[in-house]
Amino acid sequence: MNILFICGSLEPGKDGVGDYTRRLCGELIRIGHEANILSLCDHQAVSFLSEFQEIEGTKVSVNRIPLAATNLQRLKLTQHVLKNFKPQWISLQYVPYSFNPKGLPFWLPSFFKKITGNHKWHIMFHELWIGIDTESSFKQKCIGKVQQYIVKKVIQNTNPYYVNTQNKLYQYFLQSHDIRADILPICGNIPLTAVKSRENEFTQLVLFGTIHRGAFFKDFINDLVSLKSKLGKPIKFVFIGKNGPELYNYINVLENKGIDYKVMGIQPETVISQVLIDSDFGISTTPYFQTEKSGVFAAYKEHQLNTICVSREWTPTKGHYSIPNIIKYEKNNLKLKPMTVQVFDLNSLANQFIKSISTS
Repeated sequence: MNILFICGSLEPGKDGVGDYTRRLCGELIRIGHEANILSLCDHQAVSFLSEFQEIEGTKVSVNRIPLAATNLQRLKLTQHVLKNFKPQWISLQYVPYSFNPKGLPFWLPSFFKKITGNHKWHIMFHELWIGIDTESSFKQKCIGKVQQYIVKKVIQNTNPYYVNTQNKLYQYFLQSHDIRADILPICGNIPLTAVKSRENEFTQLVLFGTIHRGAFFKDFINDLVSLKSKLGKPIKFVFIGKNGPELYNYINVLENKGIDYKVMGIQPETVISQVLIDSDFGISTTPYFQTEKSGVFAAYKEHQLNTICVSREWTPTKGHYSIPNIIKYEKNNLKLKPMTVQVFDLNSLANQFIKSISTS
């Protein structure tokens, strides 16, 4: 089966959805399919690029259209890629901010309508629209309404045979607009390459990737310290990846409590995999009901790491549900009871994806 994936950007390590798509393509190629990727608004490409990107020992053919291209140039280049590859399926990996910095890609629906070829459409909604939480501002709700309109126009102009999203909350909101979507869990962006090296001298908590603002980290640390005697080992934090400016606030909290920590910064995937496999708990600062769209959470799961959600308040207006494999932090009620992690790995993802579109 020939499948062309469309996403925003494809610079390795610079775009989470691009990294996810590359891993999925690599696995599809390994199980016998043809898969290419086209980035429509690549932030790192200064001109149109056709190249191979290697992932887990497999070379993936990618085409990268620079962000600076005009929509006419973008359309001509897209048609050029389709003419050469002749995909049976186009899989759109949708995130509104991938195709417009303000999350308002008005050009996208008409662009897709102009694409010609003998293919079927699939859409994976990694994100929908903002303003679906009770904490959102009036401005966010207004932007969200416009984003809803764009999503409906994309659906109308592509007429997809199959639609996916990665969590029940997004599934619920899509259904409220008469868009049927099945759940397809995502894989992490960090391949599992490591083997647990040794028994830790610490209860090790790892925080990988961006730290989102507003999380109740200080309260969490206070509750964690109160459990120190039950843990049986000293506590140690490891920060790895591009954590962002909130890192310094977290370090201050740990230093005030005398808790050991290590800041590793950006590291190769093999090093990140080793840190994850050697840790006891992974910290996620993504809001609880959005956790399943997080590549960090998926990476924690692939490394069989229990996840603790320590985030800001984010309450969906509708569609509350319970998420497996996550310890949801609540002040004065921290319970660090390890759970059996249900692993959904890359091979499972690729096979479920192919099974889904094969029956469409």
